[in-house]
Amino acid sequence: MLAQQSLFDADRVPKGKQVLWGYCHVPNGSTVDMTNAVEQQIERFAPGFRDTIIDRHIINTAQFEAYNPNYIGGDINGGVLDLAQLYSRPILSVSPYRTPANGIYICSASTPPGGGVHGMCGFHAANAVLKDIK
Repeated sequence: MLAQQSLFDADRVPKGKQVLWGYCHVPNGSTVDMTNAVEQQIERFAPGFRDTIIDRHIINTAQFEAYNPNYIGGDINGGVLDLAQLYSRPILSVSPYRTPANGIYICSASTPPGGGVHGMCGFHAANAVLKDIK
């Protein structure tokens, strides 16, 4: 996944420069450096890309988990989200958005349908709230 936020926010970079943010999925806990593979793929579609790189910031799964212990094994979704987890986060419940504390709900990437830029975790949590207050 690639994003070029500096196209929309020029304050992120010096004048005339750009920032490219890249992300790729790797097995949980992997410390394999995927930089070359990612850059090769970009180079396929944008020949000469590598010649424009001024600097890099690379972080592997272990470093990601050290940065935020909730990123277990480097997983930005807080660990595996399988069928068992679907009904046991944060407690065993048919609604993964409710917590044992009355009026407190969760809508993070750790809730279904998982991480992404879709906003569906918040949408479903909001529907759980609305259902509970009616």
